[in-house]
Amino acid sequence: MSARFVVAIDQGTTSSRAIVFDHSGTPVATGQREHAQHLPRPGWVEHDAAEIRDTVDAVLAEALDAAGASAADVAAVGITNQRETAVVWDRATGEPIAPAIVWQDTRTQDAVDALAAHGGTDRFREQTGLPLATYFSATKIGWILDHVEGARPRAEAGELAFGTTDSWVLWNLTGGPDGGVHATDVTNASRTMLMDLRTLAWDDGLLDAFGIPRPLLPEIRSSSEAYGTIAHGRLAGVPVAGILGDQQAATFGQAAFSPGESKNTYGTGNFLLVNTGTEVPRSTNGLISTVAYRLGDAPATYALEGSIAVTGSLIQWLRDNLGIISSSAEVEELALTVSDNGGVYLVPAFSGLFAPYWRPDARGVIVGLTRFANRGHLARAALEAVAFQTREVLDAVRADVGLALDELRVDGGMVANETLMRFQADVLGVPVVRPAVTETTALGAAYAAGLAVGFWSGLDELRANWREDRRWEPALDPAERERALAQWKKAVTRSFDWV
Repeated sequence: MSARFVVAIDQGTTSSRAIVFDHSGTPVATGQREHAQHLPRPGWVEHDAAEIRDTVDAVLAEALDAAGASAADVAAVGITNQRETAVVWDRATGEPIAPAIVWQDTRTQDAVDALAAHGGTDRFREQTGLPLATYFSATKIGWILDHVEGARPRAEAGELAFGTTDSWVLWNLTGGPDGGVHATDVTNASRTMLMDLRTLAWDDGLLDAFGIPRPLLPEIRSSSEAYGTIAHGRLAGVPVAGILGDQQAATFGQAAFSPGESKNTYGTGNFLLVNTGTEVPRSTNGLISTVAYRLGDAPATYALEGSIAVTGSLIQWLRDNLGIISSSAEVEELALTVSDNGGVYLVPAFSGLFAPYWRPDARGVIVGLTRFANRGHLARAALEAVAFQTREVLDAVRADVGLALDELRVDGGMVANETLMRFQADVLGVPVVRPAVTETTALGAAYAAGLAVGFWSGLDELRANWREDRRWEPALDPAERERALAQWKKAVTRSFDWV
């Protein structure tokens, strides 16, 4: 094969990136552009899908320029994306009919409550693996159809299209109004509340319950296959051959291919995934059952997931809303100005609490304040909140699958924070391991695309690419660990029943 690279598009919550990977799985070049976060009302979080489309085009060009690469050098393109975010667009014009409703948005709580009134929050869990929550796409789609004039009859007539941002990017890359491919993969479809986990197909009963017209929906495909070719620009003619939701992509990039293998990604939120093999897992401890990946015609591989809404975005909140730091990187320096949290605990339930509590009534609290507390204690409490939330999700994993975790593989932007990683090992009581390539989300999408076109031979070759960079061993006294965790749990209860 003459192609030297695979390109991954990482369409995230705060930015779009394109990363060029070589055969060893090493990043060669990157293009990145942020896109705006629109917060028009409390609880509302929106993106401009047209801006996302334009940033993807721009970062692809930037990455190719930086790598000195042309279409002939690229074997395939993979897509990974912020999951659950809902985009509805006009098939004829290619323009969104409304702002994209982001996964963090809570405007549809009334719709969730109405559905839960008949069967509770676990009403659809057997089919979907998911609790009823504003987090997932179905109620977001319904909101757009009910609040944009004429949208519902147009959707029923097949004039409109829905997709999470992977579908939106794929459709635009492969031609948009001129023959664009309208598809998604099983991992993203599993986050809509509209797909049956066992059949891997849209379910008519779920569509009826949520009021979603079938003509609106993309075709569900595997995570690794040729969906279509890029229709324009520098990569015209290159196949798009991999799609994975961002957390599944990070799991794939961490080479967690066997049951029991796991990873934790520290991004806008935190997401712990544990591979459970080809059987659909069931949780009794607040975790989500989801599709991990499906390679071509092979059976799907499933996972249990612990989803935490606010971690990296908590640091952005300290920067943008409180102004106690001027850049996210400064939080570690500020946290190190104090020796401990001074008794301060911060529970960032800005959108309620996700796993393992699933409490939409919760809101953020800061507890334990005295005159002694200062900015340093608040910064430290924010970092510790990330680690405590991860510990609670890991406890839920242990309870569900009896997994005795030997170590935790980590990735995402926050793993550069040594203080956080050290405290994470302390609060877990197991080593925390960072890989040499921390861009595991994009790497997973690249792997899925490269496997589909033969750039990589199989999973064993991908496993051989994984290399350890840094390991943090726990050093905290076990009694102190349990005392701190008990205080955290006490703080969490103070966030309940606020709304």
